[in-house]
Amino acid sequence: MKIAIIGTGYVGLVTGTCFSEVGIEVTCQDIDVTKVENLKKGIIPIYEPGLEEMAKRNINKNRLHFTTSLEEAIRNCEVIFIAVGTPPDEDGSADLKYVLDVAGNIGRLMEDYLLIVTKSTVPVGTSAKVKKAVKLELDKRNLEITFDVASNPEFLKEGNAVEDFLKPDRIVVGTESEKADKILKKLYKPFTLNGHPIIFMDVASSEMTKYAANAMLATKISFMNDLANLCEIMDADVNMVRKGIGSDSRIGNKFIYPGIGYGGSCFPKDVKALVKTAAENGYTLRILEAVESVNQDQKSILFKKLQQFFDGKIKGKTVTIWGLSFKPQTDDMREAPSLILIEKLLAAGVKVKAYDPVAMVEARRRLGDVITYAKDQYEALINTDALFLATEWKEFRIPNFNVMKKLMRRPVIFDGRNIYDAMEMKNNGFKYFCIGINTK
Repeated sequence: MKIAIIGTGYVGLVTGTCFSEVGIEVTCQDIDVTKVENLKKGIIPIYEPGLEEMAKRNINKNRLHFTTSLEEAIRNCEVIFIAVGTPPDEDGSADLKYVLDVAGNIGRLMEDYLLIVTKSTVPVGTSAKVKKAVKLELDKRNLEITFDVASNPEFLKEGNAVEDFLKPDRIVVGTESEKADKILKKLYKPFTLNGHPIIFMDVASSEMTKYAANAMLATKISFMNDLANLCEIMDADVNMVRKGIGSDSRIGNKFIYPGIGYGGSCFPKDVKALVKTAAENGYTLRILEAVESVNQDQKSILFKKLQQFFDGKIKGKTVTIWGLSFKPQTDDMREAPSLILIEKLLAAGVKVKAYDPVAMVEARRRLGDVITYAKDQYEALINTDALFLATEWKEFRIPNFNVMKKLMRRPVIFDGRNIYDAMEMKNNGFKYFCIGINTK
C-alpha cells in the first residue's frame, strides 16, 4: 500500500515515519523547500525521542520519501492523510485555511479513487467541508471520481509519540462507507496486534472525540491547580490529597499533578476551539471557560510567589529558570508557562537566565537575546537571586544542592512542578516554595 501525508509538522512526521516502519511506502509532502531538503537527509526539525533514528532507517530503505510536490505525493496513492496545522484564530476558533487549501488541491489533481483522511485536529463539521472542497474542484473539471473522507484524530503525547503510535491505546476512526472502513482496518492492522481496538464511529463523533479527550485532561489539570492553591491557604498538602483521590479508580492518578499550568500544541488550542464551537452554536461551555481561566492564572503563580517573597521589590533582581519547554522530552515551547514567566519578569525589570536540555535553540528563536542562555543548569545559577523550576526534566530531580547554594546569591527555589521535598530543602538551607503546600 502507498500513502501520502500532507504536512510535515509534528503529527505528519510521526505518522509518516511510523507507517513506513511497518513496511508501508509513505510520501510526505510540505511546501517548505528547505525543510523538505533537510528531511531527505534525515535532519528532523523537532525533538522527539526515537523519531530521527526511525526516519533515517526508513529513508535508507526507500520506504519514506519527502517532496514539495502534491502531485508527486498523491500519484498512485490510495490514502491521503491531511496533517497540516490548524492554528487558533484571534477569537479562539481553529483556522481551517490550510486544511481546505489541501482539500481543494487534491480535487484539482486526483485521477482515481482516494480515501482522504483528516489527521489534523479539526472542529466538528470539518470533514464535510473537506468533502465539499474536493467535490467543487472535481465539478470544475467535469469529473465523476468517487472518493471518501474520513476522520482519524491523533492521540500522541509529545515526548512519547513514537511509542504511542506504534502501540496505541486505541485508534479512533470516523467513516461514511464500508470501503473506507476496510482500507483503514488494513492500514492499521500492524498496530492492533497488541489487542487494542480500532473504534469505528461516524465522522462527527470522531472529530468531537479528539477535542473531548484533550478538554477532559485539561480540566483535570486545572481542577488540581485550583485545588492546590486552596490547599496552600488551608495548610493542607496537595500531594497527600492527590494520592487520596488518585487511588480512586474512577479518577485515576494521571493528570492530577499540580503545577504551573498546561501548555503545548493541543490542550490550549483545543480547549479554546471547543469553547468557540459551542458559542457559535448558541451554547456556553462554562466549565471549560473556567478551565482556561484557571490555567492562564496558574502560569503566573511563581511570579506572584516571587513578588511576595521580596515584598514587591524585585526590580534589578536576577532569576534563573530551569526548563523552557512546556513539558519534558520535547523542545516544544508553544503556550509554555516559561514564556509567561519570562514576559512578567522582564516587564518587572528582572534579569532572566535560563537553561533547558533541548529547547535552547527554540527559545532563542522565540525570544532572541532578551534573556541570558546558560550552557548548563549550574552556570545558570551563578549570582542568581532565585530559581524557578518550570519543567521537570530528569536531570533537575537530584541536583547537587551544595554546589547550587554556593553559586546562588540567595538560596531560594520556587518549584513549579513539586519535584523536591520541602523538608529536605529546608535541611539543605534553602527557602523553598512549591504548588499546593504551605512551606512558609
